[in-house]
Amino acid sequence: MPDEWRAGCGGGSRSPERVRYAAGAPRALAALVAGCLVALSLPPFDLWPLAVVGVAVLAVLLRDRSLAGRAEAGMLAGIGQFVIGLAWADKFTFLGYGALVVLQSAMFALACALAPPGRCRVPALASLLTLAEVARESWPFGGVPPGGIALGQLDGPLVPTARVGGTILLVGVTYLAGAAFGDLAAGWAGRRRLARADRRSTGGLLPGGLSVALVVALCVWGAMASDGGSPVRTLRVALVQGGGTRGLSDLEIPPSAVYAAALRATRRVRPPVDLVLWPEDVVSLSGPLRGSPESGQLAALARSLRATLVVGVTESVGATGFRNEIVAYSPSGALAAVYEKVHRVPFGEYVPWRSFFSHLANLRAIPRDAVAGHGSGLMATPAGDLAVLVSYEVFFPDRGRSGVRAGGRLIVVPTNTSSYPSEQAPAQEIAASRLQAIEEGRDLLQVAPTGYSAVIDNRGTVLQETSLSASAVLNATVPLRDGETVYTRFGDAPTLVLALCAAVAGWADFALRRRRGSAPARPSS
Repeated sequence: MPDEWRAGCGGGSRSPERVRYAAGAPRALAALVAGCLVALSLPPFDLWPLAVVGVAVLAVLLRDRSLAGRAEAGMLAGIGQFVIGLAWADKFTFLGYGALVVLQSAMFALACALAPPGRCRVPALASLLTLAEVARESWPFGGVPPGGIALGQLDGPLVPTARVGGTILLVGVTYLAGAAFGDLAAGWAGRRRLARADRRSTGGLLPGGLSVALVVALCVWGAMASDGGSPVRTLRVALVQGGGTRGLSDLEIPPSAVYAAALRATRRVRPPVDLVLWPEDVVSLSGPLRGSPESGQLAALARSLRATLVVGVTESVGATGFRNEIVAYSPSGALAAVYEKVHRVPFGEYVPWRSFFSHLANLRAIPRDAVAGHGSGLMATPAGDLAVLVSYEVFFPDRGRSGVRAGGRLIVVPTNTSSYPSEQAPAQEIAASRLQAIEEGRDLLQVAPTGYSAVIDNRGTVLQETSLSASAVLNATVPLRDGETVYTRFGDAPTLVLALCAAVAGWADFALRRRRGSAPARPSS
């Protein structure tokens, strides 16, 4: 009989099945709580230390567990995190929300199941959880990054690492810190067999203490690394938030009302100003922009302000498609630049496998599919070279890096995320914008129809921010920069390689030690 059964049997008065349930239920609850703690570190809660605590709890729960036990703990922790962290997704379809939670939790279950025991367990577990996070940010349908652990670390001490290795490194050091603290806590507080096992393993490769030291070193490096350099010049900018009722789709909020609100708010903009920024999807057209009455109005507005006007426009393409574009009008009223959104929102801007999902959900709110754009995201405007991220794209570090490497000196994020009825999605998007600013060493402007609109500096500090639903104009003078961060230069590849090597090394070390332990003793001569 296993030891954990014997300990609770009371001399055999209870069956092994009842004892297994008694031992397993608290562990299952603890795993669920661990995931909930990570979720509470995310916006809008912003209790950043809870992420490290949650990971520490999970790391302790994985010790001395079977593969199935580790998978169960990872699955429950994922459910705890994503049921809360992705709660906004149920506004599309509750069935899709449930499927998304299960799928993304399963990625964490696989990572935990593959975590090796032994002296390399801390870096291996952190690496595998990081790779699971990379997987959920990439698949399916291009990935769903909201709800990720990095979004809760903007006000914590680990965030400077994003300047060195981007969001992935920030994810990795958060998991490494949590796993290390969990390992140290178990080593100090363990009793009997667990304590003896900990004492035998603390001398191994990169144990808890060395993992903490590595986290501190990476944070120091990030704090000292380049943050985009000194300003090349400055721009006078105005961010226009029309305000009004918040809603999920055109069926709830007529596009004409959004356009009218933006026009009214723009009347409060007073020259001199170099750049006026409108949100995504403010101008909704049934045909092409060129030659439309709205294009004439926007050109006249740019001329009257003597400024570059950047506006979000949607154009219908045939009966089933549309383009989501950001266009720039020069101070003379000419159409100066166009960027078409590359990273579309699955089940928000397009429906993959539409014929299949039409049998499972009402798709009336998404009658057309967005056409995927191309390009780096750079918009060369009379006001300056802008790296443009349209709404959902801000959650993908590679999109910001692409625009900055192409020459963008200021990041702009026109968005319509404010259409969600709760504050969760807008709050997580502000966190993603702050991460982009840190990763790329660029000041950033985010503007939404009903909030949040914000001015963010190159170190991720929110300098100005609107209230939800308010009609507002934010005026600021922002710097243009042309320096590179370590992340801008090298991207995600070094962190991914390091994570893969740590995971492989963990299993290789475990297999080698197990082989040595099972080898017969050599006879003495």
